[in-house]
Amino acid sequence: MKKKNEKPDFENSIGPWLGKTVKIVDYHLQELLNAHNIDLTKEQMIVLKRLHDRDGINQNELAFLTLRNKSSLTRLLNKMQKKNYITREQSQADKRVNHVYLTDLGKDTFKRTRPVIQQIISTVQHNISKNEIDQIIMILKKIQLNFNENVQSL
Repeated sequence: MKKKNEKPDFENSIGPWLGKTVKIVDYHLQELLNAHNIDLTKEQMIVLKRLHDRDGINQNELAFLTLRNKSSLTRLLNKMQKKNYITREQSQADKRVNHVYLTDLGKDTFKRTRPVIQQIISTVQHNISKNEIDQIIMILKKIQLNFNENVQSL
């Protein structure tokens, strides 16, 4: 039974370890993108991946799929449009809706990220068994579910 005044043990909880690991992976991913002369951020790469899967998706759906709010996605898309990775077209059916498309440069840039992604995956999973990888994924899914359930109960 926990005492009322007992302080949380942050060092031995999951949160700080998840956060630190994400920062390390993000740092190495950006370093690899730079080393391969790919002018892209992780966030931009995620957008390219989503558009590769569903080119022409509307901007609101893209915000949902990338876990971004509409205004931050708009800023990100503006930068990507300046780099000529994407184009946006207003919907003919609803003028309030914009559809987002990959340009040829965006498609090429996404293809160039594949070896970088494979290298990151190899580094992350080095010396970790298939069974351990499956366990980690299962645990991370449980953590995500915990947050989804927590949000729904608010």
